[in-house]
Amino acid sequence: MPIYEFHCKACDEQYEVLVRSSTVVTCPKCGSQDAERLVSRIAPHGKIPEMRRKMRAMAAAGGDTSNFSKKEHATFKS
Repeated sequence: MPIYEFHCKACDEQYEVLVRSSTVVTCPKCGSQDAERLVSRIAPHGKIPEMRRKMRAMAAAGGDTSNFSKKEHATFKS
């Protein structure tokens, strides 16, 4: 699933969410579903591994570890 950036029209919050494009998102700050998807910036070539680690950590924090290897799963606390 891709990470999309959104702008909440209700509270002016900008946030990123790892969702399918058809999913209705909820603002983490105010709970509103009135959001617009933003055009994301492209990562510079040298920053891709760093960004991948950050995004995978965000996914893991949200409970999604389905794309992690067995070795990576072992590094998470149960």
